[in-house]
Amino acid sequence: MLRIAVPNKGSLSGPAAEMLHEAGYQQRRESKELRIVDPVNEVEFFYLRPRDIAIYVSSGRLDIGITGRDLLIDSGANAEEILPLGFARSTFRYATKPGTASGVQDLGGMTVATSYEGIVAGHLADNGIDASVVHLDGAVETAIELGVAEVIADVVETGTSLRNAGLEVIGEPIMKSEAVVVRRTGADAESETEPKVQQFLRRLQGVLVARTYVMMDYDCRVEQLEKAVAVTPGLESPTVSPLHNEGWVAVRAMVPAREAQRIMDDLYALGARAILTTAIHACRL
Repeated sequence: MLRIAVPNKGSLSGPAAEMLHEAGYQQRRESKELRIVDPVNEVEFFYLRPRDIAIYVSSGRLDIGITGRDLLIDSGANAEEILPLGFARSTFRYATKPGTASGVQDLGGMTVATSYEGIVAGHLADNGIDASVVHLDGAVETAIELGVAEVIADVVETGTSLRNAGLEVIGEPIMKSEAVVVRRTGADAESETEPKVQQFLRRLQGVLVARTYVMMDYDCRVEQLEKAVAVTPGLESPTVSPLHNEGWVAVRAMVPAREAQRIMDDLYALGARAILTTAIHACRL
C-alpha cells in the first residue's frame, strides 16, 4: 500500500486535499483525522505538519508527500522534488530599512532574521556572503525595530506589511516556492510501490492539465479549416469530422483555458460558428 504524507493545516492543506479529491482519492472528512486508508486505490494518507513532511519522507517511512518547495529546501532532508503542483506560490525576498543595503552583496557582517534559516543560510553561502542568521518563528517584521537583526528574509506577496513596518524589499528573489510532490532522494525505482507512485503522479498531472485546458468545439467551412486549425492546433492535432451540410466540418481541440475567449473571437472572425467550450474534469496524456 502506498503511504503518502499530506499537509494537515495551513495554506497547503485545503488545495492539496482538493487536488487529491479531483484525482480520485478519498480524503478525510474531519480535520482531526490524522490517518485514513483509501482501500480502493490502495493508498494510506498521513496528515502531518507541512514542515515535517520532507523529513518523514526522507526517513523512508512514507513513500511520497506533498509540501512546499520552501519547506523541502529549508528542512535539509534527504528528499527531492518530483512534481510541482502549481498552488501555494510564494516568493522569498530580503527586506530592510531604506538605505541599509541594496542587495545580497551588501549583507556581509549583518544579521538576517527569518523563519527559514536553512534557505537563507544556503543562499548567503551560495553568494559568498558572511552574515549571521537568526531563526524566528512567525512574523519577523519587528526584528529590525527591536534590534534583533538589520535585515529580514520572508515571504513577500504584495509587500504591504513590509511597507507598513517601514521596510523595503532589496535585491533579487531568494527563491520562488509552490506546492510540490517529494520523495526520498535515490528512492528505489524497482520497489513494489513504484507503479503506484507513477499512477499517483499521472493522476495529479491529469488534474493539472484539466485545470489548464478546456475542450473547444466549433463548425467551420472547409476552405477556412487550415486557418482555423492554426488557431486551435490542440496538443497533437485537432479532431475534424464532416458535417451533414456539404462544405462544413466540426472541429474539436484542447486549448489553454486562459486564452479561450481570445481564441473564440479569432475563430468567429474566420467564419467559425457554434463555438463551444467544455470543462475537462480528468485526462491522461
